[in-house]
Amino acid sequence: MNGREFIRRARRYARRTGRDFDLDPSRGKGSHAKLTIGARSTIVQRGEIRKGVLSKMFRELDIDKERF
Repeated sequence: MNGREFIRRARRYARRTGRDFDLDPSRGKGSHAKLTIGARSTIVQRGEIRKGVLSKMFRELDIDKERF
């Protein structure tokens, strides 16, 4: 999964679960941005996201991988 797809799916997930969604590109360097869902946040890169990094992002955002 790449960063753009993750952001798109995270936006839909936040809408579906009734949480606030915010993407702040000024809070990251280069191709990275800060993504916040509800009270939890993580850093997202625009390129390809490796499997381990993706798992860490799910934990940081408190998202169930099956519902995403």
